[in-house]
Amino acid sequence: MADPRATAVAVKGPIGHYGGGFMVSREAKAVCEEHGLGPRELYFRGRCGVLGECDADVVVSVAVFFPAEHVADNWNGGRKMPVEQAVDLYAEACRQWGRRKLGGYAGCARIAELLEPVVEHASPVGAPLFAGWRAVPLADDAPARATQLMHVVRELRGALHANAVVAAGLHPLDATLAAAHDGTPFGPAAGEMIARFFTWPEPYDTQGPDLIARRAAVEDVTDDLMAPVFSVLNGDESDELIELLRFGHGD
Repeated sequence: MADPRATAVAVKGPIGHYGGGFMVSREAKAVCEEHGLGPRELYFRGRCGVLGECDADVVVSVAVFFPAEHVADNWNGGRKMPVEQAVDLYAEACRQWGRRKLGGYAGCARIAELLEPVVEHASPVGAPLFAGWRAVPLADDAPARATQLMHVVRELRGALHANAVVAAGLHPLDATLAAAHDGTPFGPAAGEMIARFFTWPEPYDTQGPDLIARRAAVEDVTDDLMAPVFSVLNGDESDELIELLRFGHGD
């Protein structure tokens, strides 16, 4: 039976993908088109709007892996929409994407049932976006509810990972480049692809063995930090969650 740390490792890929896939979805694009927002204006306004109306530096403090100027420009550009509306629209894009992608999957109700205590009992310390998204009401239907909960868990892991990167003294760009990434909205992706997505300017430096090893250590620390989060599940529940999340990555 999987222990909490093994569970954290096993589920991070699918939870990362399905908890973040809506961010680059047709549903999010439709919101942008309907309301006259740029894609990144919606991304920062919708995702980080759970922090409330705040100075751009507050958003920079949680959007660790993006260039600060990019974050500030898009947060300020999105001020044309109230944060409460942006969060509501972003949450609904998440739910609609979940209904489209997972609407035919019978395991959604049980995924949601297993993830709810995980989310409920996790500490919000060092994870403000997790705390904000945990407070957003959940959808009633299983595919949307499961997807929304995966998004919330994804925010928790992302925050703890950012803390580990900062504690290790790694620059966010180096941390992005020095590893392959599994749990992205696109599925598995190379570091350079994600760096471009985050809008870091090229060319990129070659990552040497020391930096790659430090980045691998950060991943281990993140897994360590996520282990207590899954300790609310017993071994059978952990195995069940892992098995339920073994569906293929889609577009």
